[in-house]
Amino acid sequence: MFHCRIGHGYDLHRLEPHAPSGAGRPFVLGGIAFDHPTGPVGHSDGDAVLHAVTDALLGAIGEPDIGQLFPNDDPQHDGADSAVFVQEAIRRVRERGLRIGNIDITVVCERPKIGPRKAEMIDRVASLLGCEKSDVNLKGKTHEGVDAIGEGRAIEVHVVALLASAESSAKDHR
Repeated sequence: MFHCRIGHGYDLHRLEPHAPSGAGRPFVLGGIAFDHPTGPVGHSDGDAVLHAVTDALLGAIGEPDIGQLFPNDDPQHDGADSAVFVQEAIRRVRERGLRIGNIDITVVCERPKIGPRKAEMIDRVASLLGCEKSDVNLKGKTHEGVDAIGEGRAIEVHVVALLASAESSAKDHR
């Protein structure tokens, strides 16, 4: 019998110049470093893509969200590589006998442009999830100059994850 679950993840980070001018961390998205004059303000590395992927996976299995599992007031997570959060989420997914059906990621920001680094980001996310690259979709959108995102002061990411029973065959996966 085929069993599936769907989860939605969302993350938003304010963008600021790097220290000493501001509180922005190096700009990392989907585990890939971008050369950019601003960076996310966050407790871990501020990788909004990996944070939203983590929340989508946790949501699909009815687990607490990333903020509950990895609180931003825990010094252990200060500057942490967000890959650790994804790895814990996928461990919990597998523990329930589920696998990635597909992941759909939408990154909303004015800059940096996502297109030139899209393949690298997909490779990294697929690697972290232990799935095929074809199971990961990623899109970059702008906010057309509207609000903090459109003005380049924030980045927003939406992720939808479909999980399927691990015992379903490759035929079911298509």
